[in-house]
Amino acid sequence: MEFNIPSKNNTKLAEVMERVKKSVKLATALRMSNITTIDRLGFNDHGPTHVKIVANMALKMLRTFNEAGILPSSVKNYGMSPEDAEVITVLGTILHDVGQVVHRKEHEAIGIIVAEPIVSELLNGIYEQADLEVMKWEIMHCIYCHEPNIEPLTIEAGIVKVADALDMEKGRARVPYQAGSISIHSVSAMAIEEVAILETGNPRCPLRLIITMGNPAGIFQIDNLLTDKIMTSGIARYLQ
Repeated sequence: MEFNIPSKNNTKLAEVMERVKKSVKLATALRMSNITTIDRLGFNDHGPTHVKIVANMALKMLRTFNEAGILPSSVKNYGMSPEDAEVITVLGTILHDVGQVVHRKEHEAIGIIVAEPIVSELLNGIYEQADLEVMKWEIMHCIYCHEPNIEPLTIEAGIVKVADALDMEKGRARVPYQAGSISIHSVSAMAIEEVAILETGNPRCPLRLIITMGNPAGIFQIDNLLTDKIMTSGIARYLQ
């Protein structure tokens, strides 16, 4: 499974992404997540394409925060490096929906169970045991907190949550829409033309989100999905 994640000089992230590409467990879990959401429920994409988009958005957000002097929580609380925070954020996005291999309902909690052996597979040998445990449970925090009803306690999890909601461009809904699943989820997603994440240059509020829509149905995506996730993300003050 191919991922185009810009690791820059982060050798740990580069190694983890090589393992991601080769992981049968992960590839199968992501494919099954789409079976649940698209084929069985008629929802939007929640599989490989979705998490690739979200992972790149989240990494861009995290790096912008770092440049603005907003420390990731794993750095502040545990003395991890910014590079480790990137691994947490990227894996948190890639794995946030894997609980849907079991069911859509409470998938954020189920995801912790499903993701634990996958995370261990991806991080074993890269981190010593104590650091691996910190990394693993920080990733689980990202997975558990990505739905609107649970507020994240870390910068990384807040970024995962917002990035998840930002994958709303119309391509995400094309498969269920063309298959005849005409719901507010698919119709509203088809209305979103473009999502842009821009740097403001203001360290107090370093990111601006711009959403362009083709018709008013896209308001559902903004009001019912994006706004809820931003307001319960813990990082709303850093976003315009």
